[in-house]
Amino acid sequence: MMENVGGTTYFYPTSAENSVTTNDTLSSVNSSVGSSYQVYPGTPSHVTALKSKTGSSSFFIAEDTRMDILNRNALTLLQPDPGQFPDLPQDVDNYHELCPLEPIPTNSLQKALIGYQASMYKATHIKTGTRHCLRRIHGFRLQNTKCMTYVDMWKKLIHSNIVQLKEVFTTKAFGDNSMVFVYDFHPGSETLLTKHFASDSMNGYVDPFATDPSAPRPYSHHKNSILRHQQNNKLPEALIWNYIIQLTSALRIIHVAGLACRSLDPTKIIITVGNRLRLSCLGVMDVIINDTSTASNPVGLIQHYQQEDLTSLGKLVLALACKSTMAVQRENISTAVEVVTRTYTTDLRNLIMYLLSPQQRRSVTDLMPMIGARFYTQLDSVQTRTDVLENEVSKEMENGRLFRLLVKLGSINERPEFNMDGTWSETGDRYMLKLFRDYVFHQVTEDGRPWLDMAHVVQCLNKLDTGVPEKVCLMSRDEQSILVVSYAELKHCLEQSYDEVLNASAPTDNVT
Repeated sequence: MMENVGGTTYFYPTSAENSVTTNDTLSSVNSSVGSSYQVYPGTPSHVTALKSKTGSSSFFIAEDTRMDILNRNALTLLQPDPGQFPDLPQDVDNYHELCPLEPIPTNSLQKALIGYQASMYKATHIKTGTRHCLRRIHGFRLQNTKCMTYVDMWKKLIHSNIVQLKEVFTTKAFGDNSMVFVYDFHPGSETLLTKHFASDSMNGYVDPFATDPSAPRPYSHHKNSILRHQQNNKLPEALIWNYIIQLTSALRIIHVAGLACRSLDPTKIIITVGNRLRLSCLGVMDVIINDTSTASNPVGLIQHYQQEDLTSLGKLVLALACKSTMAVQRENISTAVEVVTRTYTTDLRNLIMYLLSPQQRRSVTDLMPMIGARFYTQLDSVQTRTDVLENEVSKEMENGRLFRLLVKLGSINERPEFNMDGTWSETGDRYMLKLFRDYVFHQVTEDGRPWLDMAHVVQCLNKLDTGVPEKVCLMSRDEQSILVVSYAELKHCLEQSYDEVLNASAPTDNVT
């Protein structure tokens, strides 16, 4: 109905129409509470106690999580400077947009992997557009294709603590015979060596008269350096056990698959957000060593390599406990074990001694009783983090829902191509949506200043999306017309108008 009072026109539905609309809306809402009744539920009670009170947001993703994601996205989209890397090929096999992830070795004497130079790049797959990590072995010519059996086995191995191998190929795009290993790309990661171990120039001993910086250093200096590093930079034991659980989890799946890591050292283990460890460069040693091996049955060496994995794990844990890579040198192991005995629990010492004992045949499954109840602490930490992240995802899901609603409103209001269309006049459904837009976004204070209230916007959009029977008073910009409508009617107008725009956007077949 329409009524003019004092020069102001009021629009409102009749009583019969109002009762039908209200009852229909209430019944539809009650019947859809479990499926499509969409509002912000707020932070779950079990997550509220887990989150930091400072700077927490009810509607948006947490600031630290947002910055971490933005940083990783920036690293993923990073492009190299052509002037700085003029020798980079435009494409390598099915990959392009190569970007070095580490300094490219220029000295032929720098041997990274068993006598071969190695370099690492970020690259984009030409067909899928996904980013991958390419590890190139310089000047390597494959002589024996039997090792590709191991490559196929590695490609099938998927684990949360393993950087998966995607493919291996040879190329001459770099001007030589190179072997390229393609892995998943994890932006923002750093090696265990970079995060926890100081460089050689920082360990406190520099001989100004030494011509060879790699020459052996006095034993007394090694011992004192281990004690100093361990005392000043001791890692929390809970963090060391966290690493042990992740590393043993990865080794278990590798050994069960009939493979061996063979590259368990701080330079080949990467750390991402949340102290997440991943073993990288898997499969490289199987190709390089197997290619030059003279053994008639390389498969028989797998068990030997698996035992070496456990020894390497023991040395790695010992180095972490002492915060020094010097601790794993033969002449320093006894001193390092003494340091661990004085500083950490007996359980950690016993695990290290078990892994470093070559007399017995060891198994990664035997480490589970030594880990004990610490596994449940790790499980609780992971599940707690999952709860927090699920809450962040739920907020972004609701924000995505409101974004789709805004897209519909923006697509309907004030379309210039429909100005001359009599069926699209802004005096009907479109006019109510136009006034609703002003009601939501163009509020002003008593003195005429813009009134910005995020809660008001979110509340109105949620009511519109749900179609609640609540009435809302809409006023024209000249303040001469007032419409009293329900959110249910506005939702009906929105869906109907958007369907008309959608149908008009479909191409028509011209008949000639």
